Amino acid sequence: MATEPASRVTDGVKGASSSSGSMVRRILLGSQLRRLREARGVTREAAGYSIRASESKISRMELGRVSFKARDVEDLLTLYGVTDEAEREPLLGLARESSIAGWWHNYSDVLPGWFQTYVGLEGAASHISTYEVQFVHGLLQTDDYAHAVVTAGHRKPIADEEIERRVALRLERQKLLLGENAPRLLCVLDEAALRRPFGTPDIMNAQLTHLAEVSEHPNVTVQVVPFTSGGHAAESGAFTLLRFPESDLNDVVYLEQLTSALYIDKRDEVAQYDQVLDRLVEISLSPADTRDHLHRLRQRS
Repeated sequence: MATEPASRVTDGVKGASSSSGSMVRRILLGSQLRRLREARGVTREAAGYSIRASESKISRMELGRVSFKARDVEDLLTLYGVTDEAEREPLLGLARESSIAGWWHNYSDVLPGWFQTYVGLEGAASHISTYEVQFVHGLLQTDDYAHAVVTAGHRKPIADEEIERRVALRLERQKLLLGENAPRLLCVLDEAALRRPFGTPDIMNAQLTHLAEVSEHPNVTVQVVPFTSGGHAAESGAFTLLRFPESDLNDVVYLEQLTSALYIDKRDEVAQYDQVLDRLVEISLSPADTRDHLHRLRQRS
């Protein structure tokens, strides 16, 4: 049972960059190990004992939230009765490849640990669907607008170096939209996100122009939910839904909070967010009408 899924998993991430692919490999390897453990009837506590770790460490490994040591994976496979080298090697290969550090680790000084997971998943996704109400999504922000967003809402001034690092991280993330295997991005924006000023009128004008221009890209769709639509289904606020090319990897909904984030991957819960996105698209302006709306807002400002 382990050989075929592991081989498919390894092949499936070749299109992703090494760093973003490592995040996916971690999650897929964790999923494979969980299936093997459950099939063998081994408890998390027993699995943890076999590698000199806690039950919670096994849980984090199976969720792909920690890195893997080859020795631990070897011991777990033995415990789960996977002794054939032809079955073990694909999984051990995933363990080795999952240890590749993501490019975002260079920004660890300004990147919260809970957001590192998102950046890795974002870079490996084939489809990114997002709803924003407070501001323009980070993948579509201009340099100046990003500066204004980063510095907004802080009681104490942020050091210039930290501001530049945060903005640089945001601009680095945007490169994935231009890559050979660029994901499809659907960005649904509440009109409030367009009317709430960040920075000067010139900065807002440039941001609105950029949104209109980038929405012309074949892999990017931008739609605005106008105020005239009234109340709508996204009463819980902003969220992002990530979909991956690997069949073994569930879709993930990302909900950002003030000091942490929530990752939802249960199929029935993700399906509810997917339905909300569908309803938002239905009441949004079409992509062409959205561009016209952006130009009208720019002319008024």
